[in-house]
Amino acid sequence: MINRYALPQMTALWSLSHKYKTWLQVEQAVANAQASLGLIPKADAKVIGAHSAINPQRIEEIETEVRHDFIAFTTHISEQLEGAGKSLHYGLTSSDVIDTSLSITLRQALIIIAKDLDTLTATLITRAEEFKTTMCMGRSHGVHGEPTTFGLKLLGFASEFARHKERIMQAYDTVSICTFSGAMGTAAHMPLDVEAATAKALGLKAEPIATQIIPRDRHAEVAAVLALVAGGVERLSTEVRHLQRSEVREVEEGFAKGQKGSSAMPHKKNPILTENLSGLARMVRSYAMPMMESACLWHERDMSHSSVERFVWPDAFCTLDFALMRLNGVMENLVVHPKNMQKNIDLLGGLHNAQSVMLMLTQEKSMSREDAYKAVQAHAMSVWNEGGKLKDKLLADTALNLAEKDLALCFDDTKHSRHVEALFERTKVSIGLSQRSSACA
Repeated sequence: MINRYALPQMTALWSLSHKYKTWLQVEQAVANAQASLGLIPKADAKVIGAHSAINPQRIEEIETEVRHDFIAFTTHISEQLEGAGKSLHYGLTSSDVIDTSLSITLRQALIIIAKDLDTLTATLITRAEEFKTTMCMGRSHGVHGEPTTFGLKLLGFASEFARHKERIMQAYDTVSICTFSGAMGTAAHMPLDVEAATAKALGLKAEPIATQIIPRDRHAEVAAVLALVAGGVERLSTEVRHLQRSEVREVEEGFAKGQKGSSAMPHKKNPILTENLSGLARMVRSYAMPMMESACLWHERDMSHSSVERFVWPDAFCTLDFALMRLNGVMENLVVHPKNMQKNIDLLGGLHNAQSVMLMLTQEKSMSREDAYKAVQAHAMSVWNEGGKLKDKLLADTALNLAEKDLALCFDDTKHSRHVEALFERTKVSIGLSQRSSACA
């Protein structure tokens, strides 16, 4: 985890102090459940439940000797509980507490990401409304296709991030799991009623059939979802980077007063934020594979996943949280150049109307699709290679015998925005339903 790419709220979730606090929270919940069922004295549970003092330095000292971080933790707590220490961690194995605590922290982290996605989606919808009917060239393979609107372009990204929010909340449900079934998951030393009561107290569900741990396919799913969100970050970042190229210059990242783009070239305004986001997205995606591999453990458990998770969770969550908020800032401050968008639409002499002409020839001039395609393509290639305007070349073709009135609708670019309102309404309804169905506490 690099502080440069981490925000305080998310960073705090992966601190040692938060981990120890959550471990203690879980131990206290178990003790309360055990006391209510008569497994340990209620007086012991009361002492354990009231305890809050945690000294990370003391835990580190004990770990140096015992070589086990969780035993170091329970030893440290027991030292302060006097007689009640005998009831701490009764019937549990380390993974019961560690995995359940991880579930709690993962849920907290996922909620932060979900809120980030809500913020970014709202920003994209706002900017999309601002440029709802602003025409810009649509491109496939990086080549001019037909016009769209910049609002529709942004709305498409908003829709994607709303889907990512839905995926995040599905992952939230997937890891809302605890286990208190002890060594090998057989509950030999812990009645299942304790697990059920503790799960309810923590707002979790009991893993139906644990081994000694919560199965790691659940955690691999979370990592995969984070990777998908990162893919969305890079897709939008890449779009901004292309549109900021000097030859295109349809948008630009905000450029602050006093900011410098190059140590050598004073004129430079570079898309540094979105370039940075492309890099951060690659890092988040890279964590998905080791988590997939960590789903395969020996027998009832081994430790090969532990070191992986110590890296992956703080790095992946902190990086993605930072990336989403940086991307939100980029989109809030994005400078848009509608005149350059129109200039680029006009760049190729009306080639973007080729399909409209072809369709008109099939329906109004009774040409076969193949013949219409061949005729329009011949003039389009002439425009590509020699310049000029597609409309002029079509009108000059005596074999086609076309008049201005035949081509009027074909070269009317307003047709490309005639469904904008309906597309906006449909998409916003979809996004709204997605967010409502994903409501979380």
